[in-house]
Amino acid sequence: MQGWDQILNLDPASLLQVILRTLVVYFVVLLLLRAAGKRELGQMTPFDLVVLLLISNAVQNAMVGPDVSLSAGLLAAGALVAVNHLVNRCVSGSRWLQRNVVGTPTLLVNEGEFVTEHLRREGITKDEVLQAAREHGVDKLEDVRMAVLEVDGTISVIPEDGDTHRTRRRIRGRKPAG
Repeated sequence: MQGWDQILNLDPASLLQVILRTLVVYFVVLLLLRAAGKRELGQMTPFDLVVLLLISNAVQNAMVGPDVSLSAGLLAAGALVAVNHLVNRCVSGSRWLQRNVVGTPTLLVNEGEFVTEHLRREGITKDEVLQAAREHGVDKLEDVRMAVLEVDGTISVIPEDGDTHRTRRRIRGRKPAG
């Protein structure tokens, strides 16, 4: 049976190292996910999920290093929650951070025409945009006023005809506007 000193490591230097390692891993993984683009975050395939799970397993040892004590694991978890909260607060207070960390929406369709440069840059296919249009009740590209890739990876579609939009609300159980 392990002694309490192996289960709970209370060495301040070792625990400080866990915090520093955890912060470095957090920011590097955040940058990697940001570089992967909006589509990757919002529309995960099974392959993306496997990669995300393997990343979490791969960086676990990088965060706690040789210290596998209960206190190191709990401290790493606490540091992740704390730094995530801090980053969210900083991002919400800064337009520059919002734009560069979270990102900005990207126009994919404008007045019934694909914006091919934006599709290519975001790694979105025309078929994916057309699927999103159908999910929004729009059958033809010409009937799309605007389609936008949101920062969370979803595609918002604004139909050319305002009646289509009201019909979708009615389908969802809400009264139409007007």
